[in-house]
Amino acid sequence: MTIAAFLDANVLYSATLRSVMMELALAGVFRPLWSERVHDEWTNALGRDRPDIPRERIARTRALMLAHVEDAMVAGYEPLLGALSLPDPDDCHVLAAAIHGEAEIIVTANIKDFPASALIPHNLTAITPDTFVVRLISEDPGGVIAAFKTQRASLKHPPINIADYLTTLERAGLDDTVAILRTLDANI
Repeated sequence: MTIAAFLDANVLYSATLRSVMMELALAGVFRPLWSERVHDEWTNALGRDRPDIPRERIARTRALMLAHVEDAMVAGYEPLLGALSLPDPDDCHVLAAAIHGEAEIIVTANIKDFPASALIPHNLTAITPDTFVVRLISEDPGGVIAAFKTQRASLKHPPINIADYLTTLERAGLDDTVAILRTLDANI
């Protein structure tokens, strides 16, 4: 059975991580979950931090994500908010949506904001994008490598060689993932 993972806004903010997660989802390696609020967070932050990226392009990316991944949108989680507590109260919506969407994992760069004591009662764990992809490699190496091949092949303007692609993944924080891909001698 495919694992369901709720993606935090900080994962979707990065174009590289967002693209990796989308290719893995489209390959059927995992089932992504997100909420409108998460989409609002990453798109607003990207628009604020990168005024060089037209708002229309960000909106198009968001629309494409929604169009290409069925059943990823989690709605109706708001009644859970009052019963949840996290170090950063602004993250309670992520936990509530993950619970409501029946996720097994929250993928986030802010692990400290999701302590195990708050997640265990809901059968959830929080892991970094790198740890998540490493886990997916251990469960479905062929599917993950195929997704990376597809993503690299889509980078045509300009094309990117394997070495530079792996460096891009490392810059996005996927160090352990890249180390495994190198040991597998994956021709991605």
